[in-house]
Amino acid sequence: MSDALARVLGGAPKLSVAGRTDAGVHARGQVASFVVRDEVDLEKLQRSINKMLAPEVVAEDVRRAPEGFNARFSATAREYRYRVDMGAWPDPFEGRFVWHRQGALAVSPMREAAWALLGEHDFASFCRRPPSGGTVRRLERLSIARDGDRLEITARANAFLHQMVRALVGTLVAVGDGRLEPGEVARILVARDRARTPQMAPAHGLTLERVVYGRRGSGG
Repeated sequence: MSDALARVLGGAPKLSVAGRTDAGVHARGQVASFVVRDEVDLEKLQRSINKMLAPEVVAEDVRRAPEGFNARFSATAREYRYRVDMGAWPDPFEGRFVWHRQGALAVSPMREAAWALLGEHDFASFCRRPPSGGTVRRLERLSIARDGDRLEITARANAFLHQMVRALVGTLVAVGDGRLEPGEVARILVARDRARTPQMAPAHGLTLERVVYGRRGSGG
């Protein structure tokens, strides 16, 4: 993105990005902001960068933001979705975007475990510890939905730590396949010990779906 913008604008702008995803993670609703001159034609800018970057990267909307807007620091919540394929064989058309693991997962115990993680907690057990800023986050939603062989886990928080969603998903999957009791998840949380997390879900099953701006809270 930076290289494409530099070619169009004559210089690389300083980008602020709403969600910093791990390598291999996808983004459907990523938001980026940067300062641009008033005379820049935004429609032309959008067409130009899409010609260079599509289909892997597409700017769906380009607009001028209010004064002081920052894609990262103005966000009030981020929403990720993790997709698990429990079928006998992987789908070659979706394999890059879902975690294929054969065998059904028990949804009810996973939902029971998820309840213990909601709210504001220290999520040190579920992340690669950041160099600064602490490990307390407010997890507003952690839902599990099943449709046939597809399982979708949706997580929404004010912000996420590095590898946090993948660690949460890996732990819930361990509950779903019977390797971990639901009650153990609360004990993992309070331990604040990364070594207690049973597994890390692969990066390619995770997608940043939405970035929320405006009113804070789960309905914002």
